Amino acid sequence: MSSSTDERRTNTREQIRAVALELFSERGYDKTSLREIAERLGVTKAAVYYHYRTKEEILSSLLDEHLAGMDAIVEWGQAQPPGPDRRREILQRYSALLAGPTDEAPQLTRFLQESQTSIKELAAGAGMRERFQQLSALLVEPDAELVEQLRGRLALVALHFGAFALDEIPGTRLERRDAALQVALELGLP
Repeated sequence: MSSSTDERRTNTREQIRAVALELFSERGYDKTSLREIAERLGVTKAAVYYHYRTKEEILSSLLDEHLAGMDAIVEWGQAQPPGPDRRREILQRYSALLAGPTDEAPQLTRFLQESQTSIKELAAGAGMRERFQQLSALLVEPDAELVEQLRGRLALVALHFGAFALDEIPGTRLERRDAALQVALELGLP
């Protein structure tokens, strides 16, 4: 296979992913079909099916990079001694992951937040929950009081909200991300 064929295939896969994320965000995961993805792209359903056999495959491909980023944060955190420096760095790294290098990352975060019910039974949803629990565990000591356990989880939720609060809160994307990080640090570093 030539490099131009590989490049076209990769480009088509990226276009499918981008359109699927748009539709998942607009209509919800359950209410989006492969046919609708194909129609928005202006291709046949067979063309989409050639690259992804199911919506769940598309969703998994959208999450792969995000989950790998979460894994890297967890791995780093597990190698560090517990304490405020580890918590601070985990929150900063997770904030950067949620912000992502493109506008797709906040859109993905918003979709995941709003579609928890739809995707919770899917492998992708289970993977997200597992990583979230691992990050939460690294933000609090195992014997921490209930209030501290809740603070750790709320710190992560604050970062999520800051990543996808597009129109609800004034300011630029960067300003909202920085404000969310500040709140998360206040919660996570009592």
